[in-house]
Amino acid sequence: MDQLAPPNVPMYETRAEGRDLWERCADHGDPVVSVRDGERGYIVRYDLDHLDRRLSTTALRDLRERIRSARATVSGVDPESQTEAVGGEVGPVAGDLHVETEFEARQLASHVSAFVFDPENHV
Repeated sequence: MDQLAPPNVPMYETRAEGRDLWERCADHGDPVVSVRDGERGYIVRYDLDHLDRRLSTTALRDLRERIRSARATVSGVDPESQTEAVGGEVGPVAGDLHVETEFEARQLASHVSAFVFDPENHV
């Protein structure tokens, strides 16, 4: 799997649904990339922890830059603040990125999946 198409990004609302998704991904040996429907917007989540892997330093830098570039057009985002610019946490093992709409969340999750699913980006 190279990348999830936006309509194919799994979305969940409850902790139980999220837990089921993590278990399915762990059973298949896949990273998790998903969208959580939160109370005040949507959260794009990715996780490699259950695979005992992490993104390489280069992949993490590239992922952060891609997210910053995509979010630079959002008003009120401080380009000097990494957390604000990426809209959440972007780490080597897991990340949560906050966005306002389901459309934006699915688009962002699709981009993130290209980095997270590529085994060349793992260490």
